[in-house]
Amino acid sequence: MIKDLIQQAIDALPASYAPYSHFHVSAALLCSDGTVYIGNNIENASYSATVCAERTAFFHAVKEGRRSFDSIVICGGRDGIISDYCAPCGVCRQVMREFCNPKTFKIILPKSPDDYKVFTLEQLLPESFGPEQLE
Repeated sequence: MIKDLIQQAIDALPASYAPYSHFHVSAALLCSDGTVYIGNNIENASYSATVCAERTAFFHAVKEGRRSFDSIVICGGRDGIISDYCAPCGVCRQVMREFCNPKTFKIILPKSPDDYKVFTLEQLLPESFGPEQLE
């Protein structure tokens, strides 16, 4: 299953819109029901209006009524060529925290379908702030 999810993210890299940084990113978000949402980074000339692949995938899934997620694959590289692991930015980690259990949600960072690292959200965002703090 992980290799299939990784391949979906890799296959989606060309859909990124990155005319400024030329750094293409793709994400494949696995919902608990098995549905997969793909996201890509979409840049903007004003930079601050740019959106990351991870948030694109999450926002599409949430718009479709999904609220339960198991894992996400994130890959990227200059001109769409993967040469290293591509970790999520801080803003994306916080968006994941809104919807995911930090102890169980997996973040998969591949160089290829056979070379990848797996982290929990808690490992990448320790001592996080989430919805339960506001209850």
